Amino acid sequence: MSQIAIQVEGLSKKYRIKSAHHRHDTLRDHIMATLRRGVGPDAKKVARTEDVWAVRDVSFEVKKGEVLGLIGRNGAGKTTLLKILSRITEPTAGRAVMHGRVGSLLEVGTGFHPELTGRENIYLNAAILGMTRKEIERKFDEIVDFAGVDKFIDTPVKRYSSGMYVRLAFAVAAHLEPEILVVDEVLAVGDATFQKKCLGKMNDIAKGGRTVLFVSHNMPAVSSLCDRAVWLDAGRLREQGPTATVISSYLHSSFKKQEANLEQRTDRIGDGRFRFSRVWLTNGAGTSVDSLVSGKEATFMIEYVVPPGEKLRNILAQVIIRDLYGPVLITLSSHLTGQNFETLSGTGTLSCRVPSLPLAADTYIIDLWSSVNGEPSDCIKDVLEMLVVESDFYGAGKVPIKRKHGPFIVNHSWNELPRPTNAG
Repeated sequence: MSQIAIQVEGLSKKYRIKSAHHRHDTLRDHIMATLRRGVGPDAKKVARTEDVWAVRDVSFEVKKGEVLGLIGRNGAGKTTLLKILSRITEPTAGRAVMHGRVGSLLEVGTGFHPELTGRENIYLNAAILGMTRKEIERKFDEIVDFAGVDKFIDTPVKRYSSGMYVRLAFAVAAHLEPEILVVDEVLAVGDATFQKKCLGKMNDIAKGGRTVLFVSHNMPAVSSLCDRAVWLDAGRLREQGPTATVISSYLHSSFKKQEANLEQRTDRIGDGRFRFSRVWLTNGAGTSVDSLVSGKEATFMIEYVVPPGEKLRNILAQVIIRDLYGPVLITLSSHLTGQNFETLSGTGTLSCRVPSLPLAADTYIIDLWSSVNGEPSDCIKDVLEMLVVESDFYGAGKVPIKRKHGPFIVNHSWNELPRPTNAG
């Protein structure tokens, strides 16, 4: 008996896009367009077509009981690949073989009817997703309890809040029992509490021995759920292997070690009255460096620009240090230290000194944030990739390991207190 659940060989999907396309909604539009083709400037217009490969020559295998993560930027071809595997669309070339019953969570809420009650939509949506009536009846109470909508189960879903709607839709989809489950970005729904609940449910599914193909931009979720990962880039398979290795390669591809000229960045938020122009790192000796030493002095040097003739008051600046997976670890804020800059003009440089960098060896991401009189002025994400190298911070010949001991290093000591003497 084959131990392979999903077998993808040379899979490709091509779409043909017209670059000059005129939509004609009425008979009059069609007639007028036909008459214009022979005369005037429209006669020279020729509709051009362009072939776009959403997926190109992708091959991989997923073993039975394995949880595979599928990662990549928006437009990388992830959803197209899942639609092919779910038999929603046909491939242009190659083949995909699924050994077992397939359940798909591609769009949470597909099949819900606003005029039907929550109860009616559970039966309808579950049937669309492939559950039998007996399966639905057996799991009905569990679905309602998971969604937390028991008081409104006989109310039309058009009267549900968006959060209630999403919770019920995910609850139905999450209680499928196929041999192969294909999941696309379902953990991006609902509030933080419900997302945690969703992650717990996905953990249960993964531990239950079912094969799961999981697509998400939530790297911590992929890391915790998946045994292996596949990275798609512009429709092609860029890398596959152990989850930690593939995620590290994917995240490192998004950043540069040093951004020399922030003036070229267009993905910034704020009114622009105060703008960051350059940022770099220096060590305790004031030397510009590409990496910092764990537990040692570090300084963030930040050049700024103020429009000519303006004098800005009450400027707040922040350096935000994030984990490579996304969470904020440290915020270095001039507001928190009471050092708001009262007046700035022209061009200049701000420095933010950290006497002892409290981070274990790893790679971190730097964001910059500023405001003028409480209004956001220049906010830029992913400005710098900061490499922190290990050191004997505790002086005991032991090196803290981030994945084992956590991201922070804290000066501390242990002692045994003297034992109390017995009185009398």
